[in-house]
Amino acid sequence: MNHSRKNIIIIGAAGRDFHNFNTCYRDDETCNVVAFTAAQIPDIDGRRYPAELAGSLYPDGIPIHSQENLPGLIRDLKVDICAFSYSDISYQEVMHVGSIVNAAGADFLLIGPGRSMIAGSKPVISIGAVRTGCGKSQTSRVVIELLMSYGLRVVAVRHPMPYGNLAAQRVQRFATIEDLHRHECTIEEMEEYEPHINRGNVIYAGVDYEAILREAEKEADVIVWDGGNNDFPFYNSDLMITVTDPHRAGHERTYYPGETTLRLADIVVINKIDSAGPEQIQLLRNNIAEINPEALVVDAASPLTVDHPERIRGKRVLVVEDGPTLTHGQMQYGAGTLAAQKFGAAAFIDPRPFAVGKLQNTFATYPDVGTVLPAMGYGEQQVRDLEKTIRATDCDTVVIGTPIDLTRIVDIDKPVAKVGYELQEIGQPVLDDLISEFLKKKNVISAETG
Repeated sequence: MNHSRKNIIIIGAAGRDFHNFNTCYRDDETCNVVAFTAAQIPDIDGRRYPAELAGSLYPDGIPIHSQENLPGLIRDLKVDICAFSYSDISYQEVMHVGSIVNAAGADFLLIGPGRSMIAGSKPVISIGAVRTGCGKSQTSRVVIELLMSYGLRVVAVRHPMPYGNLAAQRVQRFATIEDLHRHECTIEEMEEYEPHINRGNVIYAGVDYEAILREAEKEADVIVWDGGNNDFPFYNSDLMITVTDPHRAGHERTYYPGETTLRLADIVVINKIDSAGPEQIQLLRNNIAEINPEALVVDAASPLTVDHPERIRGKRVLVVEDGPTLTHGQMQYGAGTLAAQKFGAAAFIDPRPFAVGKLQNTFATYPDVGTVLPAMGYGEQQVRDLEKTIRATDCDTVVIGTPIDLTRIVDIDKPVAKVGYELQEIGQPVLDDLISEFLKKKNVISAETG
């Protein structure tokens, strides 16, 4: 090993880490990325970042290890710098990892937007959040529908979730439900891609986000960056919208990199006003005003709909919620729980005594998850374990609070009530007016339009 090059470990979770490598290190002859480490997502360590993606400096690819092995890797591989590259993690935990890195002898690095954002040729509107589960997807849907109402060609680009064959996932384009099956999507991926497909817009994702951007630009008038977790965008943004959650007021200044995303915002959406308390909402308003006083603030609610409310009232229910919102998002409830309360469920059945296989591991890793079942589906075995857990749970009704039709993937042998939710703006300003003004400034639509 030529140690005239700086030895680097990228600490990640199969997403931002690969992007940071591609943009900052892939062609840098002064650095040698000796490993990735993996956290948050199950079963993603033990792989390699493939040579065909890693470039000419890495003919053998790059190994991916568990973050648990970080101190030993730093010592054994004579590592100079560890670049922290995943999101939705408390400041305390970030510096806990930083202390581990420093104690093992290496520098601890946070890579910023200046080095990692990619410039494009088409206008980019980015949607981010201060935590997982704030309502980015709802907001993205509203923004895309507004853009499409002007007759614009809209292409969404989603934050990466490459948990399978990385080389095959380099550039992925989704325009039909069949594309989800062709690319062997996980439940988490389908939750994000399917709503876009149902609205008639194309969505891209994958691993190499410069290659993705160049493909997206070929068929777009405007590109919408649909962020993941609370990460800041991979692309230079012409308009940045950040979604906040009063149910977790205060987290916008204590989770990485959510505060960064808030500071970058041109527009801040305060979501879930209909279900949060006034003290929580006011605390959030005060923090937004202090952190980013120049941002325009849009108030919004997430009203719930249920296709079969009669299957909830008076029934013993098992609530299945969006997985990441419950796990690293640290919420103990979601739309399914709120809907079950609203429509009069008699009791909430705890799924933990009935959990099997990898779902047992999920509850062990995230012991503070409430009396709900995370819709974990990062691989085929997790999907099967999810199905077995639902079947084993002693309940009358399964309340599904996930963004997709879970019954299309999992065979549920009990009555089902599906929960829907959309962003509903309250008062002024509204996104329609703000986006129209933006499009006129960028000469995407004429000054007379709208």
